[in-house]
Amino acid sequence: MNLSMLCDFYEFTMSNGYYKNGFHTKTACFDVFFRSVPDKGGFAISAGLEQVIEYIQSLRYDAEMIAYLRSKGLFDEGFLEYLKSFRFTGDMYAVPEGTPIFPNEPVMTVRAPVIEAQMIETFVLLALNHQSLIATKANRIVRAAQGRAVWEFGSRRAQGAEGAILGARAAYIGGCAGTSCTLSGEKYNIPAAGTMAHSWVQMFNSEYEAFKTYCELYPKQTTLLVDAYSTLKSGVPNAIRAFQEVLLPRGISDCAIRLDSGDISYLSKEARRMLDEAGLHSCKIVASNSLDEFLIKDLLIQNAKVDIFGVGERLITAKSDPAFGCVYKLVAVEDGQRKIIPKIKVSESLSKITTPHYKKLYRLFDNQSGKALADEVCVYDEAIDHTKPHTIFDPAATWKRKTLTDFTAKELLVPVFQGGELVYDPPGIQRIKAYCAEQVALLSDEVKRFENPQTYYVDLSQKLWDIRQRLLAETAGSFL
Repeated sequence: MNLSMLCDFYEFTMSNGYYKNGFHTKTACFDVFFRSVPDKGGFAISAGLEQVIEYIQSLRYDAEMIAYLRSKGLFDEGFLEYLKSFRFTGDMYAVPEGTPIFPNEPVMTVRAPVIEAQMIETFVLLALNHQSLIATKANRIVRAAQGRAVWEFGSRRAQGAEGAILGARAAYIGGCAGTSCTLSGEKYNIPAAGTMAHSWVQMFNSEYEAFKTYCELYPKQTTLLVDAYSTLKSGVPNAIRAFQEVLLPRGISDCAIRLDSGDISYLSKEARRMLDEAGLHSCKIVASNSLDEFLIKDLLIQNAKVDIFGVGERLITAKSDPAFGCVYKLVAVEDGQRKIIPKIKVSESLSKITTPHYKKLYRLFDNQSGKALADEVCVYDEAIDHTKPHTIFDPAATWKRKTLTDFTAKELLVPVFQGGELVYDPPGIQRIKAYCAEQVALLSDEVKRFENPQTYYVDLSQKLWDIRQRLLAETAGSFL
């Protein structure tokens, strides 16, 4: 499907206006950023860049689309003619997928002729908002599991096909071991696996017959769902019998049972005892049924004997906080001499005042611990020299200052498109997942707390802070 028309209608009306006013040759800079972390967490995970790249590379307006726009009776024929040869010719910078990100810092910057920059807004936000949300939720759940595998089981609860397919991709980036979504496994090379449904058990004359048959069919990938009738009175005993009669004689001891209802903590401990007494020490216990990071954390506090968690609707929909909130804001324009003119959006809501200018983003690391200290947003022509002492400060409370000496500065925004040409080689999904785990490990434990995490500072350079204050003062003065 050509998704070029997947945008808000006002992007067409504004772009038509830009064209009629001769602005279509004017270059504009837009930032993508978000204002708060879902679930009141300490950080989020960036995901969705690969889909943005695919969209921009295929961005075309065909005759049928242009005919539809013409039928609205709103658009200049010159503008419609312009759309026939429309291509993205601008620059794009973004943080790599899997990067921990924080509020009010640019996670993507677009510098392009204003119509080109405006027309991609909706899809950029759609892709980044959805996958960053799911990757963030997945990472929380994986961290709660304390090294136990988490599988994404949410396809049937997702908001539509793309929600399931791309949600599984994002969950894998966030740290999940795999997915139950076969198409995501095929399309993105994510491990795909499953167990069985209650219907399998119900189709047979007895629970034991159902388990025995499944063991015979899939001896090396056997996970039996033991709660169709009575978990401890029939499910676990019948699973043990099937394992002993079918798998053990073949020298196979790797198997599993799944608990999908009831008191998971109590049932897992009893099931573990029964399995161990039967000599099935390597049989794993899988738990599912409306799990999230808080339930998993509580289960482990209660010493539940769960080896693998299957998480569905609360992961694939990020049910506890199901909107990410990335926005796409104009931060600068260029005049005829290519001079960059910073722009600011002012609001009575302080959180909605933007940070102007074409910018860079640095992450500062302590050389002794290797941990991330803070992020700093700078003007595009600034560079942080880590060989010299460097002072950072809280832009909301400027008296809070700290001078760094033994540190390293890493630029986070990497070039993706230059002059409309793709210059970024997207890494494979396995590398993205590994990179995400590596980068999360560089955050302090205090930032990774689920409850009341420590604030990770996103500072402004002195130059950028001065520009922002000047523009605020000028804007305020014009209304006095």
